[in-house]
This record gives sequence, C-alpha cells and structure tokens, in this order.
Amino acid sequence: MTRRPPVPLATAATVGVVLLLLPLAGILVHAPWRHLPSLLTSSTALTALRLSLECSLGALAVSILVGVPLAWVLARTDFPGKSLVRSLVTVPLVLPPVVGGVALLLAFGRRGIVHLPLAFTTWGAIAAEAFVAMPFLVLAVEGAIASLDSRFEDVAATLGTGPLETFRRVTIPLVGPGLAAGAALAWARALGEFGATITFAGNLPGKTQTLPLLVYQALQTDPDTAIALSLLLLVLSLAVLVALRGRWRLSRP
Repeated sequence: MTRRPPVPLATAATVGVVLLLLPLAGILVHAPWRHLPSLLTSSTALTALRLSLECSLGALAVSILVGVPLAWVLARTDFPGKSLVRSLVTVPLVLPPVVGGVALLLAFGRRGIVHLPLAFTTWGAIAAEAFVAMPFLVLAVEGAIASLDSRFEDVAATLGTGPLETFRRVTIPLVGPGLAAGAALAWARALGEFGATITFAGNLPGKTQTLPLLVYQALQTDPDTAIALSLLLLVLSLAVLVALRGRWRLSRP
C-alpha cells in the first residue's frame, strides 16, 4: 500500500535530495563541453587516468587477496579478539583519509615501524588506496558469507573436499554477487581516494598523481580541466552505482 508522506517529511526529503543534486548539477552546468575532448585527452590527464586505473586496480587486487580470506575468517570462525578485529577493519571507514596517510607514513615510512620503500612511490599510492578501500570489500563479503547456509560447505566436506577446495569451489561461487558488489565499491573508493594518497605517496606527476590529485592541482590554475576531470570521475561513479543496482535486483527474492 502506497502512503502519502506527511508534508514536513516530504519537505525535508525534498531538501535532502536538492542538497545532494545541486553540487552534481554544478559540475554539469559549468562543464566545458566544447573543450571536453581536448581537456580529457591531454597528456597530463591521460597519464593521471592511467595511474588512477593502475593504482585502483592494484588496490582492488590487494583487497581481494587478503580481504576475502579475512571476511571468511570473521564470518565462519570464533577466536579471541574477534570483535576487536572487526572494529579495526571498519576504522578506515571513519578515519579521516589524511590521518590514514599519516598512519601509513609512521608504519611504512623511512622512520616507520616497518621500513618499506613505499612512501612517495606508485606502490605507496596502491597501499594508501587499499587501506581505505578494503573495508568495503570485507564488510560486503563477510555479510554474504554469514548469510550463506553453511550446509552447502558441510556437504562438500562430507564428500571429501578439503577446506581450501570448498572455499574456492563452493563458498566463492555462492557469494559471487556479494563479492562483485564489494569489489565494485572498493574499486570506486580507491579510484576516488585523495587524502591518504597525497599524504603517503605525494602528488608526483607520472608517478603518484592520480585523477583526484590532478583535480586538486588543476583547480588552482586551470578550473576547466578540474571540472572536466571531475565530470569524468562522476561518470565513473555513476557507472559503478548502476552496476551495483543491477546486482541488488538480482539478489532480491
């Protein structure tokens, strides 16, 4: 049954939609449509786009490699400190990205706890993006595994399938939609990362300058380029949302 919302709630909801849409409309209204092709195909923009794709896909690979097993452990096992581990997984979601970059410097910088040559390198940009993006993947996959009937895995075990083989051939295919949704969210988050990247990896053209960092730099000297690149990132974000909506529809009973 469809209900007519009370006027105060409808008004507040309308204001909320307007607050969300106006900034996006601002990009569309002020976009330099006539010069858009040349702005997006400049050598600087293409280099930043290439780096963004390389770093975001690298961050996604790292997130999948360690995040999916972590999600399985959180969903299927009990161990001391499990609640603490789950809380730590979600910390990057609420931690200011710049603080995340500082934390990475103190952990892996020259004077860090573990000295690794990551700071101000492309690998450092990948590490920074993985740090902020992996929680999205872990939470999505953990929820999918937790809602999965464990009897499927039990049957596989009774047929002589080992734990790793069961995980690879039974668990992963069954949670495929959740894994795909988590991967899409993690990739989109990595693609748009700014604070942790610029703090830990710097803003080095051709090395660590991804699209968000180039937008920030261009905004000070070349607003048209900044708007054009912002429009590109907006389109990529909308594409991810459209893909995720399709997944949600398929998962409904």
